[in-house]
Amino acid sequence: MKIIAKLTQMLPLQTGLGKNGQWRKQDIIVETDGQYPKNICISIWGDNINENQLIIGNQLSIDFDVESREFNGKWYTDVKAWKIDLVDNITVTESMKSDFTSAEHIEDDGLPF
Repeated sequence: MKIIAKLTQMLPLQTGLGKNGQWRKQDIIVETDGQYPKNICISIWGDNINENQLIIGNQLSIDFDVESREFNGKWYTDVKAWKIDLVDNITVTESMKSDFTSAEHIEDDGLPF
């Protein structure tokens, strides 16, 4: 499955040591677009964690799997990302700012505003 959503929150990184060695898990909260936006908690495991993409406000294209499992008579559902791409990451640099923000383009007409 695939979704495009805005990253709104990052939960603390979880790490541990298992029988296969060191593991890392990053849970993120994303918000879908549309008339009725939804928040979704998505888990990212191991090498799929890319801190350069995981910046609050970034639009992400997330490929994921949904899996449910039973434990003691209760069912739990995980949303696990297996691929994340940056959709829209606009970084404002000095060269991208409008020419009208520099002091040399402001005319002094005596008005206080």
